[in-house]
Formats: sequence, structure tokens, C-alpha cells
Amino acid sequence: MIPPHCEALLDKERRRFHAAYQTYFLKEETKPRQIGEPFLLHNGSASTGILLVHGLMAAPEEVREWAQFLYAKGYTVYAPRLEGHGTSAIDLSTKQYGDWIKSVDRGVEILKSCCDRIVIGGFSTGAGLALYQALLKPADFDAVISISAPLKFKGVSTRFVEILQAWNFFAGKLGMTGLTKPFARNHPDNPHINYHRCPIQGIVEVKALMKKVNSALCSLKIPTLIVQGRNDPKVDGKSGQRLFRQIPHAHYREIDFHLHGIIRGPISLGVFQAVETFLNTLYPV
Repeated sequence: MIPPHCEALLDKERRRFHAAYQTYFLKEETKPRQIGEPFLLHNGSASTGILLVHGLMAAPEEVREWAQFLYAKGYTVYAPRLEGHGTSAIDLSTKQYGDWIKSVDRGVEILKSCCDRIVIGGFSTGAGLALYQALLKPADFDAVISISAPLKFKGVSTRFVEILQAWNFFAGKLGMTGLTKPFARNHPDNPHINYHRCPIQGIVEVKALMKKVNSALCSLKIPTLIVQGRNDPKVDGKSGQRLFRQIPHAHYREIDFHLHGIIRGPISLGVFQAVETFLNTLYPV
């Protein structure tokens, strides 16, 4: 049975999502409500809770297979919804990474209300947020798990998003909205979950977040697992190695795969097994 305070906090998050869903719903873009709704898999006998943070343009559904794997191993798992996600790209275009941090903060409070210990993990942008939280509030977490954190993107186009964002701002101020480009085309690995267009603002915010993370990595003292796809087409494969070299007490695992998404489908088993091995070093069976 979920503790009453935990249930109340979870209900508040659901209502927050439902309000945003109604406000930003777009018929041709918004996914079914269950894709974006935050979820808790509560194990009444678990003392450890794991917070799993999804990536940019995704939703809690992205981490569901990972959550179910961990729940089956005896953990309580919570998947928060980052602000601007699970609704529409227009919603996301209005958000900054500070809004995502607040989403994660509320998720931590939910797990604190039903667990004694917390591990924070994430995929892609969610991994960056997990690392940021572990750097900012190390006393709140036993460990951090980073999968495919976008320390460096692949592709020339992402190098100039700050310039494009500045142009969009000034052109908009001058009334030249027809000359702006607020969104870029996205080709998601999970089209039933992810947005098919990416706000330029979103990429700018991710890069700003990862810059702050990178500048403080050497101060990360809690146990850390870094997982990186070797042939990731979206995130530079050297990102994981760079993270690993800068973090004391880190474990590192590479996954040989040709897509960015490595936490869903058959390829995810190797990722989840690496996570399980890492958790077993913290909580021996």
C-alpha cells in the first residue's frame, strides 16, 4: 500500500500533468495521455527507491521497461514527467532546464515519502539531470546512473543553436516571425513516445545544462555508473568516456548499438544487466 503522503504528492503530479495536457494538446502531435503521465511502481518491502528521468522530447513511458526491470528486482521506482513533455513541442519550447530540475526535485520528494534511500538515474537529457542533481545534492542519493548523457552532440547543426536562438529572438521582436526557425525536425527512435519536432530552445537548454555538469564533475563523490552507446548517432560516443575520466569512483560500460535509444527493446537487456550489477555493489544480494 502506498503511504498516504506519497499518494497525495503523486496525485498532485498527475493533476499537474493533466492540466498541461489539456492546455497544450495538439491533435496531430500530442500522444495518448498514458504516455506522458508520471508513474510509481511501489514495492512495499523496498527500502530503496530509484528515480528514473526520461530524455528530451520524450516522456515517462520512455523509461517504463527500465522501471519494470528494477521493480521486478525489488525496488520502488518513480518516473517523473519533465515539464514541457508528454504534451506538445509548443509546451516544451517555453521551458528552461530549471523547470526540469524542479520536476526532478518533486520526484525526489515523492520517493523520500516512501523510501529510506534513493538512487537517481536517467537517459540522455535525463542522465544529465541525474548527474546535476547528484552534484547539487549528493546527500540525497546513494548513487547516480547516467545512460547516454549528451555531453557532446553529434552533427554540425547543434553547434549553432545558440546563434539560431538569438536570431529567432531578435527577428521575433522585429515582427519578422516568418524568418524564424523555432523548431527542427526530429527523427525519434520511439515515434509513439517522442515529439517529431524539437524546439531550438530545448537544445540550447540541454547544452547549457551539460556545460554546468561538465564543469563540476570532478566533485562528484557518490558511486556512479556511466553507460554509453558506442555507435550512438545523436550523442558523441566519447561523451561517456569523458564523463568517466572526470568522475571519481565511477564504473563504465559501453553498449555496441547503432541507435541512440538503448533502454527499450532487446538491446536494453545489456544496459539493465549493467545497472543491476552496479546496484549489487551497493546492495549485495
